[in-house]
Amino acid sequence: MRDTTTVGDELTEVQTAGTSSAGAAAEQPAKKERAASLWSDAIRDLRRNPIFLIGGALVLFMALVSVWPSLFTAVDAYAPCDLKNSMLKPSGDHVFGTDVQGCDVYARSVYAASNSIIVGIATTTMVLLLGVTTGLLAGWFGGFVDTALSRFAEIFFAIPLMLGGMLIMSGLGKGNAWTVSLVLATLGWPQIFRIMRSSVLANKHNDYVMAARALGAGTWRITLRHIMPNAIAPVIVVGAISLGVYISAEAALSYLGVGVQAPEISWGLMVSDAQARFLQAPHMLLFPAAALSVTVLAFIMVGDAVRDALDPKLR
Repeated sequence: MRDTTTVGDELTEVQTAGTSSAGAAAEQPAKKERAASLWSDAIRDLRRNPIFLIGGALVLFMALVSVWPSLFTAVDAYAPCDLKNSMLKPSGDHVFGTDVQGCDVYARSVYAASNSIIVGIATTTMVLLLGVTTGLLAGWFGGFVDTALSRFAEIFFAIPLMLGGMLIMSGLGKGNAWTVSLVLATLGWPQIFRIMRSSVLANKHNDYVMAARALGAGTWRITLRHIMPNAIAPVIVVGAISLGVYISAEAALSYLGVGVQAPEISWGLMVSDAQARFLQAPHMLLFPAAALSVTVLAFIMVGDAVRDALDPKLR
């Protein structure tokens, strides 16, 4: 017969082993838990959002077309064209047909993507840099700084984007993608300024800002480390959607003859050249217009998905 003390010790060891294994099992899933945050939740939502995945794939495709057009066509769109091929219908030799000058519409549509993407990305980048910087300063410092920057922004905000763009581009004369980007950014930054200023005003009196100030953090550290990350979300949403708007604005200015001009290639220019002969050769207008529509739609889809992911009320 076994000693009762020995049996008791064995039972104690079993209970201890069970407790430690249960504790280890409880600790293991705890390690796998992720810290919840706005950005981590948004990234997880975007990965599961089909609209974002489709829009992102189209954006990446159009970006590849703009950077490396020769990968999609062997025809040089800037080479002299043959007038004998004027207004040919789509065929095996010319997939999208030819225009009045005998140029391949497909090749020109591919090469035109470069100017449109440049305008969209360059304009959005300049607008974000200027709008975020001035909005951050106005919202954080307030007082005279806020008043001066707000009144200065209202001067540009009162000018309609297209009307102001037409007037400025007409005065500049011959334009290209970079001049169009600069003009659109000059007229478009007040929107980002107002959004950023409002977001900073809503965040600068929160408890975490007061705690950082009480711990001795400096003005710039509080601004860059605490205010900006929590105020930038609505700006990113508007910037993503505005990118498609600026591409449309460039096409409209080029269509009116004051944006990107020949010998450069633009979807707006192609539509402008084709409108007078739409009944004779509809392919000259339909294909560049379709490329423009798909590109703008892709950026708007991405912007809408980002808005839904960053807005907790829409979850």
